[in-house]
Formats: sequence, structure tokens, C-alpha cells
Amino acid sequence: MNAMTWLTEEQQATWRAFLHATTLLEDHLDRQLQRDAHMPHMYYALLSTLSETPARRMRMTELAEQAKITRSRLSHAVARLEGNGWVRRENCPTDRRGQVCVLTDAGYAELERTAPGHVAAVRTAVFDRLTAEQTRQLGDISRIIADGLHQPDGADVPWLR
Repeated sequence: MNAMTWLTEEQQATWRAFLHATTLLEDHLDRQLQRDAHMPHMYYALLSTLSETPARRMRMTELAEQAKITRSRLSHAVARLEGNGWVRRENCPTDRRGQVCVLTDAGYAELERTAPGHVAAVRTAVFDRLTAEQTRQLGDISRIIADGLHQPDGADVPWLR
């Protein structure tokens, strides 16, 4: 067994700062969306993902892969979104066992209503605090990390490209 190479003091401090910042950011965005739209950040992300796809639809398995959540968790989320009339499920035309999640006009309207507040929360929490150079560096660093973690059998994340 090889000896473990521990993180340096600087790496440990950076790692903990990164974890702390990402946890606080996710909590901040989740609270903003709960307050303004009565939905968790994950639900907003699902609606946003669907809004960017052709015909605002995606196979459930692909949506779960892109969102990095289990199919059962996605199924629960979609059921809640269906209850609000924001999405609907349809049978997949190419696979009798598959289902497609479709963003409804009401869901798209809710996304349009909610997006300005969400963008303002992101801007305030992240981009208003960074210089243009730091923003570029954050993008570069995030892409490097994502590329290193990208699974060949997983869904690509186009918004990171």
C-alpha cells in the first residue's frame, strides 16, 4: 500500500474555503427560490434545463443524468412540478418503456417570472464580488474541475462549455 499524500496546508485551506463557499451559495440560492417561487433550487434547475432543450423536452433518463440525481429523486421532483402544471410526462415515441419530461407553457412562464430574481441572487452572491479577471479564472477553474470529473458514460454539461 502506498503512503497517502496529504493535502498541503494551503490546499487544505483552499479546499475548506471552496466547500464552505459552495455550501453557502447553494443555501443562498435555495432560500431565494423558496421565498420567491416556492421551489427548491433543484426544481428551478430542472425547469431551466428543459427550457434550453429543443421543443422544451428531454428523456427522463437524460434529465436525471444531466441533473446528477437518481431517477427516483427525479421522478419525485417531476411529480411535484407536474402538480404545479409546470411539466408533464409523455411516453417516449422511440422507446415504449421510456418517458419524456416536457416543460409546459405554464412552467416556462413560471421560469420567466422567477429568472430575474434568481439571476440577481447569483449576480449579488458571485459576480458582483469578482473582477472580470477573477470571473474568467473562476470559469477556467470550474471547467478544468468538471472536465476532470466528467464521466464518459454520463451526460455532458453544455452550460460549462
